[in-house]
Order: sequence, then C-alpha cells, then structure tokens
Amino acid sequence: MPQAPTKRYWTVRSSSIHNRGIFARCDVPYDVPIIEYVGEKITKAESLRRGEALVEKSKKTGGAAVYVFTLNQKYDIDGAKGRNPARYINHSCAPNCEAYIIRGRIWIYSLREIKAGEELTYNYGFDVDTWDEHPCRCGSDRCVGFIVEEKQWPKLLRKMEKLQRDKEKERAKAASSGVNGVKTKKAATTKKSAGKKVAKKAGKK
Repeated sequence: MPQAPTKRYWTVRSSSIHNRGIFARCDVPYDVPIIEYVGEKITKAESLRRGEALVEKSKKTGGAAVYVFTLNQKYDIDGAKGRNPARYINHSCAPNCEAYIIRGRIWIYSLREIKAGEELTYNYGFDVDTWDEHPCRCGSDRCVGFIVEEKQWPKLLRKMEKLQRDKEKERAKAASSGVNGVKTKKAATTKKSAGKKVAKKAGKK
C-alpha cells in the first residue's frame, strides 16, 4: 500500500483545460503516488441517484461537475464531499498520471517524470456510449475530441465516422430536394409571376 508522499508535489491554480487544475509545484519522479482521491463512500444505487440529479441540474443550468469515482462493484467515491483537491485534476487524452485503486483507496500516480509547472492529468475513462456528452478540451496532439477511455477510441472513431456519413447523406438529400424544387418552379412559373411571389414574401417581412 502506498505511503503518503513525503513532499507535496502539487498545487491548485487556474487551468486552460477547464476552470481549476492541479499542477506540479516541483519536479515529480516517475511512478510515485502524488495525491489520494478521497470523498464519501456511497453505494451504486446512491451513485446513480446523484448522477441523475446532476444530469437534471445540467439541463437547467448548462453544466454540473461530476466527481464520482468508481471504487469497486459495490461502492463509488463521491469526491465532491469533503476536502478533496484531487477532484481538480483534469482529463487529458495524453495524460501524465494514472489512477490506481489499491486496497480500497484511490491514488494518483505519475506515469512519467513530470516537470515543475506541468498540469497533472489522467484519462477519466468515460464510456464511449456517452461520448457526445463529454467534449474534450485538453489540447494535446493526441486529443480525440471527446473524453473516452483510450481502449474504446477505435469504437469512438467508428461512431464519429458513421455520424459524419449520416450528415453528408442528409446534406445531399436536402440539396437534391432543393434543386428539384427550383426546377419545378421554373417549369411551372413565368418570370412575371415569380416576381410577384418574391414581392409578397418581402412585404411580409
């Protein structure tokens, strides 16, 4: 079980990714525990209830922060409760940290050597089925545009490609309908009557 770090590696400040973030206040070695993710231990049922409440809040206010972290098959940790600065760690598609669950506790470890001043990030690991609800703003060269677990990126790509194809089909269909409509009007309408129609529309405005 990891020991609490002998020195404080982190500090909280404004982030270009999202609101506040956690930054390295000094050089961080590779593979060391940086900070523990703490909070209220809740059942899956309570976790679901709080999640649904946050969804409703998001619909009304346009945003709601989610700090619930999966602990095991029975329990989650709600990091919004109590003092938990680790909740400010932002997502990145090219993270320098990883979260590990060790003996019922969640620790944030460094994935590599981190220079002082770098923002600490990890992949939130959201499911691809809700990809369009979680846009990513990490700005890394590896950013896929949405907060999704890396092993699900191929599935995300397929979903995005399908969505793009569907949009192109809709545009093509709309364009085809528009062209057909114009041809029909030209065939059945004289220049004079067409001018009257335009005048009437302009008058309504």
